[in-house]
Amino acid sequence: MISPSFLLRYRTKIYTINNTRVNYTISMSFFLKKTLSLLIVLFFFPNITQAETYECQASDPEGGYLDYLNDFAEEISDLTDGEVEFEFVEAGALVQTNQILEAVHTNEIACGVSYTHYWDKFHPAAMLFGSPMAGAGLGIDNISYYSWYLNGGGKKLYKRLWREMEKDIVGFHVAPFGPEALGWFTTPIESMDDFRNNVSAYRAPPGLPGKTYKDVGVNAMSLGAKDLLPALEQGIIDAAEWCCPAPDRQYGISEVLKNYYLQGLHQVVVNGDLYINKDIYKEFSKQQKQAIETAANASLMKFVARRIMNNGKALKILTEDEGVILHDTPDDYFTEFSAAAYKNIQELKETDTFFAEVFNSMEEFAEVAVPYWSNAQLSNAKLGKAYADSLK
Repeated sequence: MISPSFLLRYRTKIYTINNTRVNYTISMSFFLKKTLSLLIVLFFFPNITQAETYECQASDPEGGYLDYLNDFAEEISDLTDGEVEFEFVEAGALVQTNQILEAVHTNEIACGVSYTHYWDKFHPAAMLFGSPMAGAGLGIDNISYYSWYLNGGGKKLYKRLWREMEKDIVGFHVAPFGPEALGWFTTPIESMDDFRNNVSAYRAPPGLPGKTYKDVGVNAMSLGAKDLLPALEQGIIDAAEWCCPAPDRQYGISEVLKNYYLQGLHQVVVNGDLYINKDIYKEFSKQQKQAIETAANASLMKFVARRIMNNGKALKILTEDEGVILHDTPDDYFTEFSAAAYKNIQELKETDTFFAEVFNSMEEFAEVAVPYWSNAQLSNAKLGKAYADSLK
């Protein structure tokens, strides 16, 4: 007959620890209690230990930006103890680039990264959050924009944008790219007349920035990243903007064109954004949501710091080793483009109430912040220019 005490105790083999024989005994009742506790936790909280990886498509090809995004994903993973994992893949890996927003909205893909001004066909106010041309005509630059966004009511309006678009999306600014260059030209331009008359086709950003270039008489067309270099090589376009020295060099634009103009107005501010399907986002815990928000906010400063260094390195290589000639943008570009941009923005303000609400918020901020910031920045610009000129 089996003793009842045997059912309550289970004796293991004899172990030797530090040359001492030890009888290691586990209480069966203790074992059963711990097992039952674990089963209860797993039943009522089935996702507590399950990490899920969400694949996010970017609108950029493989390269430095994609590497940065996956570093950003690692930070979210660290902040959530591995419970939320994102993996960023290159343009076209999952859906067509121009379908990213819709694919996230319908949950065809869980998340994506793109530029919100690309989606102004869904709502014109997308331009004010993604790339307000010429600082929305209000003198807002790539730094003061984030003062408005974080302290002037911009973030609250940005969250509303997706409801106005009727998209089931939660968005985050993660990568401030601006200011962007006017771009690359076959031959130098010394005036807007040269731009209009000596350039057969210019790759410009999509949406309202491209329209504004057309309004000032430039034959502008929009092309994606994968189509840009082939279009230059085939002569479909003979001038182009993409971004800034580092990504421009990466995409090979400098192999075809050698005249480079850093100062442009079409994307003084331009934001790379993370989009997450709203239903997926709702499933995250409060702490996980906070981790994503924290990582996104930290990314703003990290990306600014990163791009200053990377673009500086790239510009040095371009001008010193690869035969690129750096030019100053003609003065009449600033007056003509600014006037056309302001006109387009005012027309949209009159036709859409949410656009007007966002613009009015930006204008209220600009009246207070821009006079201080623009004058303070003159010291920085003159300081840096003096040193840069001494290197020539």
